[in-house]
Amino acid sequence: MTRWLAGAALTFGVATLGSPAQAAGGAHVVDDAAVEAVGGCHVESWVALASGDSRLGNLDLACTPRSLPNLELGGFITHSWGPAKTDTVIGLAPKLMLRSELSGLGVGVSASLGYGIERHRLETARVTVPLTIPLSQSVRTNFNLGWQWSGITHRHDLFLGGQAEIALSKQLNLMAEAFTLDRGKPGEQLGLRWTPGKGRVDIDLIGGHYVDGIARNAITLGLTVRH
Repeated sequence: MTRWLAGAALTFGVATLGSPAQAAGGAHVVDDAAVEAVGGCHVESWVALASGDSRLGNLDLACTPRSLPNLELGGFITHSWGPAKTDTVIGLAPKLMLRSELSGLGVGVSASLGYGIERHRLETARVTVPLTIPLSQSVRTNFNLGWQWSGITHRHDLFLGGQAEIALSKQLNLMAEAFTLDRGKPGEQLGLRWTPGKGRVDIDLIGGHYVDGIARNAITLGLTVRH
């Protein structure tokens, strides 16, 4: 997730958010082991603003079919823009739950491929193994080990990350995460997730530092709708 080059909107978005629907949904970087509810779908969208006038917009859709209750099938479109250039990437993002967190340890495998519309080529590839460990009814932890490739920089990188989700109330969660790649500075994000009513909508407000390993500050506003 770090193809943001200084001053380029493309690198702001595609590398750092190369795999959508991350971390219990939304724009978090660290993923969890769970998939969408069987027979259900969700639409996730977010806008991120980073230092250097870089911007990123993301929209993705994912569903878990009843015939494949452990497999979430997803696709995404990401548009980034800034002082240097704009770029649009579309892709696929399947996710397989190997073990439910209800057993005490959730294990999954997620992947994504992104195709650059302007460059007419494959631009991102990513494979992640997420682990989820529920510590209590109000605290849930996620850990990631992954690999990713960038077609812009032609680099292969390992990814490590950890996240804690803390339920402050029935409708409000605090989510903190830290992550790093082989290059750049380690990053972190802290966010609040509000889930009003019957739980079909999430609203996220997230602040981060060095989310791409380069930009000092970033802020993200996200919206998730489930059906």
